Amino acid sequence: MKTIKNMLATIGLVAVSGLFIFAMQKTPVEVQTSDKFNSINESKSTNNYNVYALSVPESLDFAGEKVPLNNPDILERMDRELLVNTYWQSNGLLMFKRAAKYFPIIEPILKKNGVPDDFKYLAVIESGLTNAVSPAGARGVWQIMKATGRENGLEINDNVDERYHLEMATEVACKYLLKAKEQLGSWTLAAAAYNAGNAGISRRLEEQGVTDYYDLLLGEETGRYLFRIVALKEILNHPVKYGFNFNEEDLYTSVPTYKVEVDTAVTNFSQFAKKFSINYKILKLHNPWLREPHLNNKSGKKYNIDIPKDGFYSIKP
Repeated sequence: MKTIKNMLATIGLVAVSGLFIFAMQKTPVEVQTSDKFNSINESKSTNNYNVYALSVPESLDFAGEKVPLNNPDILERMDRELLVNTYWQSNGLLMFKRAAKYFPIIEPILKKNGVPDDFKYLAVIESGLTNAVSPAGARGVWQIMKATGRENGLEINDNVDERYHLEMATEVACKYLLKAKEQLGSWTLAAAAYNAGNAGISRRLEEQGVTDYYDLLLGEETGRYLFRIVALKEILNHPVKYGFNFNEEDLYTSVPTYKVEVDTAVTNFSQFAKKFSINYKILKLHNPWLREPHLNNKSGKKYNIDIPKDGFYSIKP
């Protein structure tokens, strides 16, 4: 699995904060300044913007496996991700909004497969809970590569790409993670393998003679991977602590849908959509796995197409 390079290169894909950080329960260090500087500063007091250091929690874990914060290197790396992922305010608030919409879909699938709930935060750092496309060709919320998807039963071609089907892609991610956990022995290493591959993590463990992710020397992306996940878990679970201000109505919600079974070709999805009082754009919003304006379906496969219930979209006739 590959992450999206353009957003992870320097600051990580996902970051969390709502508005600018307000009370972090710390007093900024006082610095002696000249009277002139104080005068200028006071005149701009209405536009004050303060950046506060964050206190790393005494205890953090991923999937019940503790982060060894007593190690000074681990503490610094955790501090970095909390800071970076707190002070990217606009993108952070979007994560809260999208999580409210997509976590209710992801959570029961993880539970059904025996995968810890914390892995929903892996999806957050992989794609920002969007149908992203990486330079390496990984796609969808779970950033699944073509070979991995096909190996796990997804249909992937120009006409249909089920990596964009959230429920089906979550099932594939669960299969991958369960296999990685069985091979590598811990959920933390399984999460790292989602980024670097089972073989890659196994090779590094053997080369360096260690058995734990936090003891490995890794490249920039995989080396930050678990810290990003844990940071997002911490921040998304404690919005007020990290300066978020929003109401429940500010968050995104899913539009209720029902399924229509199709086992033939569809020559024109624009005409197909009109039968259900929606347009092509709305059809695609709810079925991003349909990649073209028609469905070939030469094999007569049964597809379930999600149709929004009446009353949620205003469609011009």
